[in-house]
Amino acid sequence: MASMESADSPANDPLADLLACPRTDEVLRPVKEPSDEPDGKTSHWRSDGCKLDFPSIGGIPFLFAEPEATLGEWRNRMRFAAEKIGHEISSLETEEKNKDLRALTRRRLERYRKCLDAHRRKLARLLEPLGTDSPAASYESYLALRTRLPTDQGLNTYYPNIHRDWAWGDEENTASMRQIESVLHDNAELGDVLVIGAGAGRLAYDIHMQLDCRRTVAFDFNPMLMLVAKAVTSGESLSMYEFPIAPRSLEDDAVLRKLEAPEPVREGFHLVLGDALRLPFVPESFDTIVTPWLIDIVTDELSVFAERLNQRLKPQGRWVNFGSLAFHSGKRAHRYSPEETKAIVAECGFSDPYVAEATIPYMSSPASRHARREHVFSFCAYKERSVKAPPRHKALPDWLVTGKEAVPLLKSFRTQAMTTQIYSFIMSLIDGKRSIEDMAAVLEKQQLMPKSEAIPAIRTFLTRMFDDANQQSNY
Repeated sequence: MASMESADSPANDPLADLLACPRTDEVLRPVKEPSDEPDGKTSHWRSDGCKLDFPSIGGIPFLFAEPEATLGEWRNRMRFAAEKIGHEISSLETEEKNKDLRALTRRRLERYRKCLDAHRRKLARLLEPLGTDSPAASYESYLALRTRLPTDQGLNTYYPNIHRDWAWGDEENTASMRQIESVLHDNAELGDVLVIGAGAGRLAYDIHMQLDCRRTVAFDFNPMLMLVAKAVTSGESLSMYEFPIAPRSLEDDAVLRKLEAPEPVREGFHLVLGDALRLPFVPESFDTIVTPWLIDIVTDELSVFAERLNQRLKPQGRWVNFGSLAFHSGKRAHRYSPEETKAIVAECGFSDPYVAEATIPYMSSPASRHARREHVFSFCAYKERSVKAPPRHKALPDWLVTGKEAVPLLKSFRTQAMTTQIYSFIMSLIDGKRSIEDMAAVLEKQQLMPKSEAIPAIRTFLTRMFDDANQQSNY
């Protein structure tokens, strides 16, 4: 039996020189499973400085700054996804009781309900490594470190990408690789490669299999996508349902797809879970960083994110970007053009980027009537100098973290407060007897708004409430 000292040794772990604590940048220590073999598998990763263990989820390092709280949140999102599916199944069962349904409609509803039920079981099996127990850590843990998962990113947000990557997306996948190659020198040696926002892993897989890479790390924050990537790149074949938004035919609303890689990935390919804004990697540890469909959706302003990437690249390392430029910042000044993007990259310690642009297919499922073509913006820039590390990402402001400072009276808060008061008052008027006009008269009497304005306002509000009540989940 191996001793505890040898079990904790970092020797033989292929990621031991790359992974760092997302809180401190301290090198993480792999802790091995007790085994008779000297090179047993790593069971978790330890930050000796923080006295914190980072788990392994299905063999994938889970390196969020607050691992217990984040794991609990992903478990909650997993349960919520299952509940949504269950709710939709119940709704379908109610619809099927309608005796006036056409035969074809009944057949479609029954089939879709059975597919949803099978989909729920498949998801449960796929996500088993997440576990079901709620950890002890709570929201206060996030407050302490000012971290949190994006509230607009659910477990299924990028579910359709799974099928693009591993079922029907050959044309797009090939076009994506051509764009990566178009900004690289011929026969470029990429060395150690980090793909940030790798999703279900197809681009990272293709880079590792087709280009000259020593190691490739596919990095993402979504455990469902990473677990699919783990299975498929290992040579497994998964069967998962696709749910097109605009089905081409009656049976295209739920299509069972076989997800598989062209061949098992070669040695040197690894998966890591974590936050792109708190990269859990040793400074200056990668020769190449690839950011596919990422720089315009992260919450960091572009120059700050570029500085973070600079910190993780070795001297003369390269940054390869691929995807759209559709910056969605609330600040108009941060919605950068291609020209501004190039200038910002060069200001952050990189060479003037070499750019290639092309129009390629995007999410063109053979089962859907919806498809897009995207004009993608690719570039390659080399690290010419190191820049000062930006402050660690803080997703939460001081007044929310400490609870002791005054909550700012933001314009959006004032608007929301007034809206909430009016809507709450409208809801209190619903008694099954008053009409919209009756309710508008009350609002006018209370001097909240004139009746002529209140009628359309109430109608709009109730229409939205009615639509929300009847809204069905999409997968």
